[in-house]
Amino acid sequence: MSYQVTIRTFTRVACFATALLAAQTGLYAQGGGRGGRGGRGRGGAPATAEAAAPIDLTGYWVSIVTEDWRYRMVTPSKGDYQGVPMTAAAKTVADAWDPAKEQASGDQCKSYGAPALLRVPNRLHITWEDDNTLKLESDAGKQTRLFHFGDWKSPGGPATLQGDSVAKWDMGGRGGRGGRGGRGAAPAGPPPTDGSLEVTTTNLKGGFLRKNGVPYSDKTTLTEYFDLITEPDGTPLIVVTIDTADPVYLTRNFVISSQYKKEADGAKWKPTECSATW
Repeated sequence: MSYQVTIRTFTRVACFATALLAAQTGLYAQGGGRGGRGGRGRGGAPATAEAAAPIDLTGYWVSIVTEDWRYRMVTPSKGDYQGVPMTAAAKTVADAWDPAKEQASGDQCKSYGAPALLRVPNRLHITWEDDNTLKLESDAGKQTRLFHFGDWKSPGGPATLQGDSVAKWDMGGRGGRGGRGGRGAAPAGPPPTDGSLEVTTTNLKGGFLRKNGVPYSDKTTLTEYFDLITEPDGTPLIVVTIDTADPVYLTRNFVISSQYKKEADGAKWKPTECSATW
């Protein structure tokens, strides 16, 4: 195993552990897959992605901001880039950031692209568009992402803010990716769900990792891991690990995590337009 892979695995494990602690969860996975974890449906035919899902991510979700408040809840000050492994070229771009010009340019959705969307304070609505396509909508910025399963191939074409996303179920679960479940006795209560969602996104239009002009380029590759756990009161919680790789503007992978709590319905769902300044 290479040194780089070891570092990435360790970083991802640390992010996941921090997210769990911050959310004060019970470390139990949400059960109730959709049709079980078998790889095949009736008559021996391959199961659809929806039928094979080990976890159910559908429904309405609200972001839980437990860290990085000054970067997520307000527009950060110009020059406040702490925590982002920026190249010199990235700093030059960010230092030239002008929120008034961004808003007037008509390109005010730069901080709502896929690498930043799940750091925006927002609500998500996740549904199955079809048997092999999971749709994620964000009320903030009115953005929509499509996660394609199976042998789907990108059609190419112009890069977009949300890019082209290929998804797969990771049946290894928490214990299958770098020992994230840890060793020792298992916690009391429901056993962890042996599965999560992995999404890889390319063909991205360049945008901002943070609203104050911290850039990512069109060479970016985004990898996300969606895990489902439950809080002590039984409320489902999504923990998503966000791994951004950009050879132009990042000196190493930028790995962060976000949490979303499930809501009973869409009563608070109120889509709003993108803003460069909030």
